[in-house]
Amino acid sequence: MKYRRILLKLSGEALMGDLQYGIDPTRISQYAEAIKEVVESGVELAIVIGGGNIFRGVSGASNGMDRVQGDHMGMLATVINGLALQSALEEIGVPTRLQSAIHINQVAEPFIRRKAMRHLEKGRVVIFGGGTGNPYFTTDSAAVLRAIEIQADVILKGTRVDGIYTADPEKDAAATKFDTITFNEVIKKGLKVMDTTAFTLSQENELPIIVFDMNTQGNLLRIVRGEAVGTIVNA
Repeated sequence: MKYRRILLKLSGEALMGDLQYGIDPTRISQYAEAIKEVVESGVELAIVIGGGNIFRGVSGASNGMDRVQGDHMGMLATVINGLALQSALEEIGVPTRLQSAIHINQVAEPFIRRKAMRHLEKGRVVIFGGGTGNPYFTTDSAAVLRAIEIQADVILKGTRVDGIYTADPEKDAAATKFDTITFNEVIKKGLKVMDTTAFTLSQENELPIIVFDMNTQGNLLRIVRGEAVGTIVNA
């Protein structure tokens, strides 16, 4: 396998499937099966999930809600998604631990770096919920931060599109895909890979990001085997 330890970033919206909001049981089961394939191949896998399928602090703030309160609601939404994915994984025999950056001990372990790494070494999937535990930071930032902390080899960002394009391929038919691109090129071209804080943190720590289509069966396993899937961003 090309990678020993990976961090998978999933958006909350990815869990909606064809629904308008919430969690699609079929979609989360598909993701669980894909994750199981990777774990059984011997790769250590950690996950950060967004909460946009349930609540976004930014949208709450735009409607007059206090931003800090809204972000705390968003953090709780990521814990709900983490519980759902944990349940789906354990149902198919994948040992999983959910750690939260905000203290919610009845449903999740507190985030402790050494404990998380020990879980990974024992072959358990670790889901990081609660974002960074701080308002004004996205789950993209949480994903990069956790990936650096657990010494992951790469961040895999699962999306609905098969990589990074010159423009939004869902809106512009003339958009062309990059197979590889550097951090500086992404900034120069103004491409939206992650929010600026997360992207800069990844660049400073020379942590590559692969953007790929999570909804295509087998893609996750192909990436960890070293096949060219999606777009890789590196130095």
